[in-house]
Amino acid sequence: MDDATALLITVTGRDRPGVTSGLFEVLAPLGARVVDMEQVTIRDRLVLGILVSLGDDEDTTRARLTERAAELGVDVEFETMAARRPQVDVPRYYVTVLGQPLRAAAIAGIAARIAACGSNIDRITRLSRYPITCLELLVSGGASGRLRGELAAEAAVQHVDVAVQRATLYRRAKRLIVMDVDSTLVQGEVIELLSTHAGHGEEIAAVTRAAMAGELDFEEALRRRVALLKGLDASVLDAVLANLRLTPGARTLVRTLKRLGYVLAVVSGGFAQIIDPLVARLGIDYAAANTLEIEHGRLTGNLIEPVIDRPGKATALERFAAAAGVPISQTVAIGDGANDLDMLNRAGLGIAFNAKPVVRRAADTAVTVPYLDAILFLLGITREEIEAADAEDPGDAWPLELMSTSQPPVPE
Repeated sequence: MDDATALLITVTGRDRPGVTSGLFEVLAPLGARVVDMEQVTIRDRLVLGILVSLGDDEDTTRARLTERAAELGVDVEFETMAARRPQVDVPRYYVTVLGQPLRAAAIAGIAARIAACGSNIDRITRLSRYPITCLELLVSGGASGRLRGELAAEAAVQHVDVAVQRATLYRRAKRLIVMDVDSTLVQGEVIELLSTHAGHGEEIAAVTRAAMAGELDFEEALRRRVALLKGLDASVLDAVLANLRLTPGARTLVRTLKRLGYVLAVVSGGFAQIIDPLVARLGIDYAAANTLEIEHGRLTGNLIEPVIDRPGKATALERFAAAAGVPISQTVAIGDGANDLDMLNRAGLGIAFNAKPVVRRAADTAVTVPYLDAILFLLGITREEIEAADAEDPGDAWPLELMSTSQPPVPE
């Protein structure tokens, strides 16, 4: 056998220590050259593929490997094939699929769409099995625009989330993560929490819904709502902060990204009096938010200029990126409302998190599961890696009033 052909060895069976070493003890004296190799273990079942280039004695190789496989209690199959050089000019993509649950019909539909785009699934890796199931598919070939469109359509049909990203070196580079605050980092809208103290709850909530859906200019809507807070005692801000709750998974997201050296920022149409203490507690690097005007211990119903509106969020992202020395292409923006659209479109990756329809349609990808740490899977980080890091360094927990809890593992 010369360099133009290769032998594919496929090993299946119950996994145990010594299987791989036992097989390579056979291949070593035969002068085998490893061309490719990949192993997957699901529960305790092994699938091992080895592509080797040999000399001329393929029959001896097959016989000896069959004998050793029997000794190891595994099955082995062989196929002679033409060796192929890697196609460096073929585009590759990471397709991340999230579901709760993730049903077979969803995988069938997604795989069919990938094939229809002229793309091929080269590898599948599980990133998480709870509280959501997440798979990462390495896909080669096809046009990114068509692939994104087809998979977005299938995701809507199957009620799952699908993200498509180019598979490049930069995915592992340092990134700037910029998050909205209300209904993203924290649960609910801070201004609505304040409104319950001002007696204008329903009126403010209606304006908020219209603004987040893109039906009202954000700055106009913000000023109208803030005006309804006029006369409110400033001590209410402390009460709202004390009752603020992080979105489930937010604590895990922030902690994990900080461990990896990512730069974190928040940008909000909300209020610095609430956000600044939260940012300090979480160790977030940058923040931009509006400031409520306070005189004689009471809210005046006005904002202190400048106002952080929809364009202001995108400007803040650019400012944070410049300060952190991170290219815009390496920024990730996460938000839920129409006022986040400019920021999501400006970032290298815009993620709509449990967002309004207008935002989901415009963002690069949408996450509809209720856990903010699902964002980590879009960065290629696995649940096992997160838990291993927590086990090694459990001493960085924050007080309970700023903690979100994850669901326990489901039984296997």
